[in-house]
Amino acid sequence: MTENKKIKVALILERANVALGGAERSIFELRMALSALGLDVIILAAKGNTDSKKIQILCQSKTGKRVGFLAFKRALKKHLAQNSYDIIHSVLPFNFADVYQPRGGSFVEAVIQNAESYQNRLLTSYKKTTAFANYRRTILLRAERKLCRKSKGPLVLALSRYVAEQFRKHYNLAPERIVIIPNGVKTNKPVDSEQADKLRAQILAQLHLKEADNPVFFLFVANNFRLKGLSSLIKAMHLALPEKTDRKPYLVVAGSAPTHKYRSLAKKCRVQNKIIFIGPVRKIQNALAITDVAVLPTFYDPSSRFILEALAAQKPVITTTFNGATDMFVENRHGKVIDTPENITALAQAISYFTDTENIQKASRAIVEDNIKGKISISNVAKSLESLYEQILEKRRFL
Repeated sequence: MTENKKIKVALILERANVALGGAERSIFELRMALSALGLDVIILAAKGNTDSKKIQILCQSKTGKRVGFLAFKRALKKHLAQNSYDIIHSVLPFNFADVYQPRGGSFVEAVIQNAESYQNRLLTSYKKTTAFANYRRTILLRAERKLCRKSKGPLVLALSRYVAEQFRKHYNLAPERIVIIPNGVKTNKPVDSEQADKLRAQILAQLHLKEADNPVFFLFVANNFRLKGLSSLIKAMHLALPEKTDRKPYLVVAGSAPTHKYRSLAKKCRVQNKIIFIGPVRKIQNALAITDVAVLPTFYDPSSRFILEALAAQKPVITTTFNGATDMFVENRHGKVIDTPENITALAQAISYFTDTENIQKASRAIVEDNIKGKISISNVAKSLESLYEQILEKRRFL
């Protein structure tokens, strides 16, 4: 591209609504970061509510919260026939895209690990067997498989080595079709000190604690408590408590999922007085500011925003090998990585390790020293993407 011409990018996602979750929020942050570099980025979505000229809703007239994959595909092709873009970057498996970025990893791996999270052999088998009775999921899987089988299909942009391995393992996708650009987050979100202090005071009061008790607060944030390993974490809290530690661990659970099952488990494990459920948190940076360690013993996460945001806040982290965010930190230096969420003993040992103030401070210092914050910045991701776009356009000129 010439220096005075902007690269025009169509960024495709299903629903333009940041309230839906991390994937949608990531795309909006990415658009802002790319725009800051001078690219002209338009979001194309099937559904959404916006007046922005940089976001075009193509299927708003259709009823229902969602639009079928094939109906959205038709709307996209019509739009693309009437509008010109240099790069088509999609988070859905459309084979006419230049770049396919599966924010949720491969559909096959997501199904497998979701089934494993039930931690019941018969139920896991049933979930795997019936997973594709869901019509929408079946359509998406077939589209993803077709995209990977196509010899000259889109580049698959993996958020982590874990995601890249999924596409090699499940689809035998050629290495030259896979590009790894790690996930990123906004790293300078301001903390509202007044709101953060208020939240900490509420947590202390509900747990019947005083600041003088010097508790260690482990923060768990998710909306799917089962998939993200909350049951394992509660069991690990039970094992960690008898350890002779200078400070005592407490678990702060944030998220909008139902809590009854997990409250019952906490009572059964006799840790109900060590766990507090605070519901959804609007500004994660406030919760991170008043807690000590981020913990996510997940069964599946292509690259957890929560863990990245914790690292950006200079907090040590505990997670599993099923989280692509492990690419961005060093085990035993910045945090702990558990081989599987079902390894309750290892998870309990990680919790006990971070009840030592010196270990918390050592990990936090290492996060700063190694500039983890800079590595996970969404602006860094945008620069890598801009370079990739330029490579695609350069190659296209010689075809």
